[in-house]
Amino acid sequence: MTGAAGFIGSNLVRKLLEEGHEVRGIDNFVTGRRQNLEGVTDDDFELYERDLATDELADVLEGVDYVFHQAAVPSVPRSIDKPRLSIEANCIGTSELLLAARDADVERVVVAASSSIYGSSGNLPKREDQPVNPESPYALTKYWTEELAMQFSDFYDLDTVALRYFNVFGPRQDPESDYAAVVPKFARLMLNGEQPTIYGDGEQSRDFTYIENVLQANYKAATSDVGGEVYNVACGGRITVNELVDELNDVLGTDIEPHYDDPRPGDVKHSHADIGKAREEIDYEPVVEFREGLERTVATLQSD
Repeated sequence: MTGAAGFIGSNLVRKLLEEGHEVRGIDNFVTGRRQNLEGVTDDDFELYERDLATDELADVLEGVDYVFHQAAVPSVPRSIDKPRLSIEANCIGTSELLLAARDADVERVVVAASSSIYGSSGNLPKREDQPVNPESPYALTKYWTEELAMQFSDFYDLDTVALRYFNVFGPRQDPESDYAAVVPKFARLMLNGEQPTIYGDGEQSRDFTYIENVLQANYKAATSDVGGEVYNVACGGRITVNELVDELNDVLGTDIEPHYDDPRPGDVKHSHADIGKAREEIDYEPVVEFREGLERTVATLQSD
């Protein structure tokens, strides 16, 4: 498991341990947080502080059957501010991991890809077979990550699967960072009685996907008889950012109006997934819809 101390990685560590698996985690703690792994004391978990791009990986991967590659430097705005950081982590780190996995005879690598690679062009909902249009350094690095994984499946005896995540949210997602995802950031601000800032008119829409759905997709991608395939992971719906604020007001019992600012460069206008391929080929089905996921997320933030 790479990115084991990140938002998705730390949740996936717990799921795999609950399923009875032995887990080795890797994180360089650039964006991962040690507090995300608090309470993970299972004898079947080992944590290695390594950088995928520069450190030795052979010993970590020795005897490993499946690799879940969650490590990345996320965020479109961060990639515009610091493109080199995204390139080194997302591209070089992925290439070194895939080489090490190949040499260690790993059975399958499940790679975290991103819906951002679709860009703003094309029809909705987004299908895996339609052209992509990465509009930011982050989106470009995630597309490169995905394509390299597919090439390793073609050229070497290494099964790879790429999961295009759509706006994942849930517990252990950092709400405080300047680059925080919109759901935890807005929820934290509104819990404190503060106005969230919407960049643009708020009519941009997202296929918000609760973390439990992503965990299921990773597990099924690893255990299904597939390889060299790409799948959308989402709920298959659309919520505008204005509607997100309305829903948060409803959950919190507040009446907070957002502040509006200029659109940010690189932001995609609409994101909406067709999840038919994942349903058919890996038996993926959303288990937690948006409203329930939002309520769970708010409850977690309130208990912090």
